[in-house]
Amino acid sequence: MYSEDLYKTDPEIFAAVQNETEREHGGLELIASENFVSEAVLAALGSVLTNKYAEGYPYKWDKDTGQLDYSKYGRYYGGCEFVDKAEALAIERAKKLFGADHVNVQPHSGTTANMTAYFALGEPGDVLLGLNLSHGGHLSHGHPINFSGRFFKVVQYEVDPNTEQINFDTLLKLAREVKPKMIVAGASAYPRTMHFDKFREVADEVGAYLVADIAHIAGLVAAGLHISPVPYSDIVTTTTHKTLRGPRGAIVMCKKEHAQTVDKVSFPGMQGGPLEHVIAAKAVCFKEAAGEEFKAYQKQTVANAKALGSELEKRGYRIVAGGTDTHLMLVDLRNKGVTGRKVERRLEQVGITCNRNTIPYDPEKPFVTSGIRLGTPALTTRGMKEPEMARVAELIDELITNIDDKDAYPAVKAKVAELCESYPLYPRRRAEYKQISSV
Repeated sequence: MYSEDLYKTDPEIFAAVQNETEREHGGLELIASENFVSEAVLAALGSVLTNKYAEGYPYKWDKDTGQLDYSKYGRYYGGCEFVDKAEALAIERAKKLFGADHVNVQPHSGTTANMTAYFALGEPGDVLLGLNLSHGGHLSHGHPINFSGRFFKVVQYEVDPNTEQINFDTLLKLAREVKPKMIVAGASAYPRTMHFDKFREVADEVGAYLVADIAHIAGLVAAGLHISPVPYSDIVTTTTHKTLRGPRGAIVMCKKEHAQTVDKVSFPGMQGGPLEHVIAAKAVCFKEAAGEEFKAYQKQTVANAKALGSELEKRGYRIVAGGTDTHLMLVDLRNKGVTGRKVERRLEQVGITCNRNTIPYDPEKPFVTSGIRLGTPALTTRGMKEPEMARVAELIDELITNIDDKDAYPAVKAKVAELCESYPLYPRRRAEYKQISSV
């Protein structure tokens, strides 16, 4: 048991790992950007591939055909025979899964993937049109404190104040005014369908590149449950965790004409040695995502989100944008007289994890917020379905209704623990840790 080596070498870190495993098992994880990877993904992450330096790529570009040539050596280090195979598998599996011309699997995170996309298509000072963070966007879509807001001239679009969805007539009018070099279509807290075909029409109208960030909905796209951005976008970025249920990391997908530029920006322009153990885990994730079981999982994730939102509405909560088409929702808490920050902190005390989140046109500050963001990927991974979503909504409401009565918390916490025990997480791993720590 390799965990025993960790226990003997560093019992403090072993304890952190064990405690986190128990926390994940014993709580209801509703953070929309989190999920639980398979044991196969964990095995690849904890493999000896972490030892190998492999700057470069497992291929060279054939100048005559413009295609990847895996028979030619593209690394700056020797001894890459086996990591080359693993990375090549990750590339080809991702290309097939999403129908992309080219995929770079080396980005360490979604933000570095977006950085790669922007610098492949534009130059510092170019106009970048992205969704406002407070309206569901992401820091890397142009927030002033992020690299995107520091290197590019950012204009941000917002959702319609009535529908709380993107109005493409308004977006086109804004795009005509500011003439962006790039338009970013993507979000971290937008519950409705992202119409990438309409974004393409706007981009074509003003002569802009289109970058799609599908970090949150990649699993839905892979399963055919959400419109794919690949046919419409110059570059598509995504993380490999969240709905895709893989390791923490990212990839960049692009049309053939941008492929060599994307590769050069990623390495040596953006990063050094790739994390080959993570890339191998991405390959495992892509193989899992190509199966019928994964498609069924994604369908249940969406069904669970709709069920959870509906059950909360029955209890008097307002769901932003009138509902969800995806795996997440935003809950407006103003009519309950509580803030997102307070609810987030109090839910955590009973074993329910979510995150406070701004709602469109939020009167509260970003650190306080009027809402919370809820997602169903992690609970669905555990096997929960619509009846359990009704139970989760009931527990959330019970806590919020008694939010200032600390005497009510133990009962809610006990109910959370009971529900979690019915859907165990990493049982073999937890048993191993207990056995080692009890010796």
